[in-house]
Amino acid sequence: MALGIGILITERISAAIVSDNEIVGSTLARPEDESITDSLYGVPAETVVERIGEVVRELNCREKPSHIGMGMPGIVRNGFVEDSPNLIQFKGVNMQTLVSDALGSIFGDVSVSVFNDADVMAAGVAAVRGHLDKLVRVWTLGTGIGYGRYPFTDGIWEGGHSIVTLDPKEQFCGCGGKGHLEGIMGQRAMRLRFMDLEPEEIFEHAGEGDARCVEFVKLWHRALAAATATSVHLDGPGKFFVTGPNARFLNTTLLNEYLHEMVKLSPLQGYSTEVVPGGEAVAIIGGVVNAAQVLARG
Repeated sequence: MALGIGILITERISAAIVSDNEIVGSTLARPEDESITDSLYGVPAETVVERIGEVVRELNCREKPSHIGMGMPGIVRNGFVEDSPNLIQFKGVNMQTLVSDALGSIFGDVSVSVFNDADVMAAGVAAVRGHLDKLVRVWTLGTGIGYGRYPFTDGIWEGGHSIVTLDPKEQFCGCGGKGHLEGIMGQRAMRLRFMDLEPEEIFEHAGEGDARCVEFVKLWHRALAAATATSVHLDGPGKFFVTGPNARFLNTTLLNEYLHEMVKLSPLQGYSTEVVPGGEAVAIIGGVVNAAQVLARG
């Protein structure tokens, strides 16, 4: 089986060697402390790429990889970062060229592909769960809301910015847009909405019957149902996985109840939702899966 290297840059840089959809050895991450979530903020793109090279070199890959796949936040098309609100220094940067040049000193000429981090998560979930022959969509619930699709298809796919309400007061999305899914479900958005409560406390208080929190939890679930239903109506039915740190708040029974209200056409009824583990390792595997498919297509 061809050897690949997967790289993920979100709150930190992580990388691993991947073969046959499994990580070989261990994943390296810098910084090692997961609690440090701002190590890349404001760091020049060129410096981040240098650090990527250092991490990949530390992998000590004894065999030249045939392909390298990287996931990162933002709208990424053909290796070019059109926008990246969470890592704004990458806007307008050709990451594919920068990373290829940086890793060329280690491996020589090698195929490098760059994808949105949600798309590599979707590919990783498909790989580890044996669904590489199916349409898989993944919601990642965290600081923002990621929407990934497998198999990878060129497009924007910013499902976290789906319009799920016409209320002009719903303006908590980090991009500044009104009515967005992320403006309701995102960690940052929940903190802005409930200045006196952390997201964990919102759901705890809802469980205790607090009326304000109960209504928000319903809105939170209905918003995800609306975005999921829109995807079903545009892309067809199939499996939807939910992952990320805030997936723990999800009540799939309530989500499916709202989905049933929204999706009525009989050909579209073959959808399902499931909460699954994600994490850096899964996304790294997904980056290699997508990169291998890009290489195979030539």
